[in-house]
Amino acid sequence: MTNSTCLIALEGIGRLDLLPAVYEEVFAPPAVQAEFGTEIEWLVVKELSNPTVSMALQFQVGKGEAAAIALASEMSDVYIVLDDKKARRVARQMGLKIVGTPGTLLRAKQQGIIAEVCPILEELKSVGFRCSSSLYGEVLRLSGEEAPR
Repeated sequence: MTNSTCLIALEGIGRLDLLPAVYEEVFAPPAVQAEFGTEIEWLVVKELSNPTVSMALQFQVGKGEAAAIALASEMSDVYIVLDDKKARRVARQMGLKIVGTPGTLLRAKQQGIIAEVCPILEELKSVGFRCSSSLYGEVLRLSGEEAPR
């Protein structure tokens, strides 16, 4: 399950291939597909069973995030890729399992899909992806890498 932030960021560096490589299936609600704007053959666009939850969440987070959180809450045992701090808080309050784009990179390294996390994080930063220095450091620590000097 993903929202558009991860899709846009990875597309910006030409690494959209990482999502279907790391996750067995990648779901998104139509609102996320619309925000992203490009159809991807491996992205499973799934309608919400109860759009009321998404509408209620839009008072706290953006439309795509609200729809992604609502869809994740309807599905069982899925991770939701969210990077926005407020959206992560809302998803956590709903008991959802959360991972961010940096965490997805860490999983890619652990699965042997990529050799290093740091260069990809640096590329993401160069296209405007925001990541706190503490999160950046933690992801590099967990990956066994060092920050560039």
